[in-house]
Amino acid sequence: MDEFRRFVVGDEDFLLDGRPVRLLSGALHYFRVHEEQWDHRLGMLRAMGLNCVETYVPWNLYEPEPGRYGDLAALGRFLDAVARAGLWAIVRPGPYICAEWENGGLPHWLTGPLGRRVRTADPEYLAPVERWFRRLLPQVVERQIGRGGPVLMVQVENEYGSYGTDAGYLRWVADLLLDCGVEVPLFTSDGPEDHMLTGGSVPGVLATANFGSGAREAFATLRRHQARGPLMCMEFWCGWFDHWGTDHVGRDAADAAAALREILECGASVNVYMAHGGTSFAGWAGANRSGALHGGALRPTVTSYDYDAPVDEAGLPTEKFWRFREVLARYADGPLPEMPEPPVRIGAPAAGAVGAWAPLAEVLEVLGDEETERPVPPTFEELGVDRGLVRYRLHVPGPRQPYPLGVTGLRDRATVYVDGVPAGVLDTEDAELPEPVAGPAVVDLWVESLGRVNYGPRLAEPKGITGGVRHERQFLHGVRARGLRLASFEAAAVAKVPFGPVPEGSGPGLCTGTVEVPSPGDAYLRLPGWTRGFVWVNGFCLGRYWNAGPQDALFVPGPVLREGANKVWVLELEGAAGGPVELA
Repeated sequence: MDEFRRFVVGDEDFLLDGRPVRLLSGALHYFRVHEEQWDHRLGMLRAMGLNCVETYVPWNLYEPEPGRYGDLAALGRFLDAVARAGLWAIVRPGPYICAEWENGGLPHWLTGPLGRRVRTADPEYLAPVERWFRRLLPQVVERQIGRGGPVLMVQVENEYGSYGTDAGYLRWVADLLLDCGVEVPLFTSDGPEDHMLTGGSVPGVLATANFGSGAREAFATLRRHQARGPLMCMEFWCGWFDHWGTDHVGRDAADAAAALREILECGASVNVYMAHGGTSFAGWAGANRSGALHGGALRPTVTSYDYDAPVDEAGLPTEKFWRFREVLARYADGPLPEMPEPPVRIGAPAAGAVGAWAPLAEVLEVLGDEETERPVPPTFEELGVDRGLVRYRLHVPGPRQPYPLGVTGLRDRATVYVDGVPAGVLDTEDAELPEPVAGPAVVDLWVESLGRVNYGPRLAEPKGITGGVRHERQFLHGVRARGLRLASFEAAAVAKVPFGPVPEGSGPGLCTGTVEVPSPGDAYLRLPGWTRGFVWVNGFCLGRYWNAGPQDALFVPGPVLREGANKVWVLELEGAAGGPVELA
């Protein structure tokens, strides 16, 4: 690709050194794939007939606290892998990305104080965005095609027309990208509806459309807003994602292939979303709100981001892969590449059992944040908790007769104890315990965030108890709160937890054990009999498990496992702890 130095948007086509080119792209989020498996997944995209890969960049993954940065170089390493694979790249840096990712990629420390002022031209939002882009974008700028790299295009924001109408904000983001050194074409992407294209487009910036079917109608709508320029479906939704407690969503392979064929018959470029979905490891899965206007009940997204994609969560080809390959082969320059060698899979099923346990309260003592006392319950954002849970402790004064005890503004799920005895699970915004509570009493509410909203008008809403706790009509004041963040589960810290034998009838807590693996490789982990929580293997957080389904197993990348003993931690948050751990 080094001979191609200039990529531009023409009147009808994309032009690469003056020659028309069609982008056959596929979405692959590098942060949802173990780094040692990037090369294989990119090879699968090439073998399917794609010439380009698209990825988002999640801001909150890399800046967990203001000014404290993680492994920013990961994006650059991924783009280098893209170049090695002989592919081009489309980068979508946000700052908002949706992606069924926690908070749509926005940091909790930003959305907490700003709320609905995010994604606008509010100066208190723009300042950290600019700081972030100037820190991130050198990874992209030095790998643009005009500098010998694979990057062809960069997106301005993401599906803004589904959210707002602040044209000045969008123009500011585009100008910031240019000022940071982006030389390749900019673009926007929105649903093919008039109000979305009106709200999300930037004059002089290529507009693209996102849809799953009806290409001719979608492109006709796009043409009403953009008379010239290449047509592109930036998100061809070939599958979908699942929510906990719902049925699995899939799409017929033949139907998806026919929709892809229609896009290409229109002369358009395409980005298959997702070509390979991967996994939302470490509790990074987001959530949605139900209803046509996305304002209803919370719908947390499962850990797997398989998306019913042509390359499945474990990197294997599906029927959809072969159907898409047949369609894409007609548009390839020569024969398609051979399939890469499949990933190594675990040699044989392996099973183990946890042998040690510590109750949740003791885990909190060792791994939790400092306890704070406030008149009313603080939100997760006010406590600095991104992913994890918070214990709220209140006192019901007494003596007083039994009254209903309820919570207003609950997000998302609370396991409640009265004087140390389980009293119920609350899972709606305004909820009440099934039995009244007399005073005096100590009430503990263990509240877990099931993922921040990543799309729609409820974006940036806070987590935890956002209203108050009432006894009859009376608010209970004087709340002690303490956070337990997933990021605190590191080997050195966990080693300080006072584990003991798993007792009969154990409750929520942290369990440890080992699984002997004679021949490591990709595997799925199952926890029959467990209820809800998180799992780590050799210190790597696989994500949330939940017997609510439809997901019943967690993907374990082969590089995480090792021959012999593999350490497993299971943080059970609701049911009885203890039981088998199975790898297959």
